[in-house]
Amino acid sequence: MQKSEKEPSVELFIKAGHDGENVGNCPFCQRLFMVLWLKGVKFTVTTVDMRKKPAELKDLAPGTNPPFLLFNGTLKTDFIKIEEFLEQTLAPPRYPHLSPLNKESFDVGADIFAKFSAFIKNSPNNAFHEKNLLREFKRLDDYLNSPLPEEIDHNSKETITISKRKFLDSDSLTLADCNLLPKLHVIRVAAKKYCDFDIPAEFTGVWRYLQNAYEREEFKQTCPADIEIEKAYFNVANKRK
Repeated sequence: MQKSEKEPSVELFIKAGHDGENVGNCPFCQRLFMVLWLKGVKFTVTTVDMRKKPAELKDLAPGTNPPFLLFNGTLKTDFIKIEEFLEQTLAPPRYPHLSPLNKESFDVGADIFAKFSAFIKNSPNNAFHEKNLLREFKRLDDYLNSPLPEEIDHNSKETITISKRKFLDSDSLTLADCNLLPKLHVIRVAAKKYCDFDIPAEFTGVWRYLQNAYEREEFKQTCPADIEIEKAYFNVANKRK
């Protein structure tokens, strides 16, 4: 029965880069790009040049900025609702569930992007904002290094003190990773370029997490080029000058 079902028609529209063609800087676009890739569904991706949105797209989604989705011809524009829809519609046994087992996997990185935004806007006189950003990285690092309940074997005499899992919730990418990883990529590139800020090496859990992510095609191939992020933050970071 499942094999005979027709594949849905899925088209994702994402923000184009400064050349009007390649993938642009938009963590929310990358988030949905990753979700669709991880689901294993066939889909097409259209990059939208925000400076000259094609007439057919103006008719399709007037006043809407990417990301948006056409699913079997129906337009969907709210990226949170799109993600929920995809998780419910592209479900087992044909497609994998991507929801994390632990709610904390979603919560742990919730404030890191806001703290980064305050940090880069106030550079270089931003010791207060840097401290706040580092506090969020420490919170994330502690979570990534702490074993989750699923990692603890109560029948084993060996005690696990530091987690070795690859991602936020397990060794598999989940919706929590699709949300956080694009933001961490932006932070890593923009903070280095404009604030000479590196994620401290002492945050071993964060670096393990990022290195594992960059080994996955679903993340690496959906990342915008560094230059796209740098261009996106040029005015933000240089307002102080």
